[in-house]
Amino acid sequence: MIGQSKIQNRKLVALSVIAFVLAVGGAVAQAQQPKSVPRIGFLSRDLHPADSRAPAPLNLEAFRQGLRELGYIEGKNIVIEYRYAEGRFERLPALAEELVSLKVEIIVADTAAAARPAKKATSTIPIVMAGGSDPVQSGLVASFARPSGNVTGLTNYSAELLGKRLELLKEVVPKVSRFAFLNDAGSGPRISTSMFQDAQVAAQALGVKLQLVEVKAQDPDIDDAFRVIVKERIGALITSPSPLITLTLHRKRILELVAQTRMPAIHPSVQWIDDGGLMYYGASTSDLFRRAATFVDKILKGAKPADLPVEQPMKFEFIINLKAAKQIGLTIPPNVLARADKVIK
Repeated sequence: MIGQSKIQNRKLVALSVIAFVLAVGGAVAQAQQPKSVPRIGFLSRDLHPADSRAPAPLNLEAFRQGLRELGYIEGKNIVIEYRYAEGRFERLPALAEELVSLKVEIIVADTAAAARPAKKATSTIPIVMAGGSDPVQSGLVASFARPSGNVTGLTNYSAELLGKRLELLKEVVPKVSRFAFLNDAGSGPRISTSMFQDAQVAAQALGVKLQLVEVKAQDPDIDDAFRVIVKERIGALITSPSPLITLTLHRKRILELVAQTRMPAIHPSVQWIDDGGLMYYGASTSDLFRRAATFVDKILKGAKPADLPVEQPMKFEFIINLKAAKQIGLTIPPNVLARADKVIK
């Protein structure tokens, strides 16, 4: 009996050891299992950065920098699925559907133009705008303070911007009394035209005429718009932030015509300066994209888009391109140069 008890005790000890090893091994294996890596989508209306016609992907790098500052390293603890419309707006809905089918946790839209088809594609996946026009007027959110849906993020819209651009351009060409606002006749009336109306107050104060010149969304004719500008004897140009006007291919054609007509112009995004434009005043788009990463971080940590207020620009830039000024035979007054954040020589 004593021998049997010893054998049973040994069996119990052995079983206990085995159970302990299995328990510890299971705990270690569970601890070693990799956490699910969040996957987000990046939806852009523009050309792929690898395209030689595309602008330098400074905004995209600013977004990645923002993620890195928050501890997210692409390819390690976060995955980004990129989709580019290559300048064809009609492709955006299908690209948005692709990202939804991939079951990304968040869709980051580079503009309101990209956010709209994303919102149509899903009402549950959070959408973060990294910039774009007034999201309230475009119907993306209920209000800046309480978006109330699955869209939030940032906007580069400010009603005073067009008036400020007009003031700066007037200082550069004080003898000019007729200015054109080149706008998109398609998506423009809802947003950019409201900016145009607000800018009429600044135009009256300056004693100048600000004239609306529109480009049709269907089969846009940029050359015809410039024929109107020349015929009307307009002396300076302000380009609209509307998606059609700022599209890379149209932007470059506009700048070619600006050079041909020797037309002083001011633009709504820094990409115009990268492509040879004269002046830019507006929100720092790189700052907006960097800040978009904070929205991604908050949502990944459990925040709901409806509870995250849409943020407006906090940082503005004024850039002057003296190369472009020389090309059209224009001298920038010293007092204007002194106010620029950056001067390209």
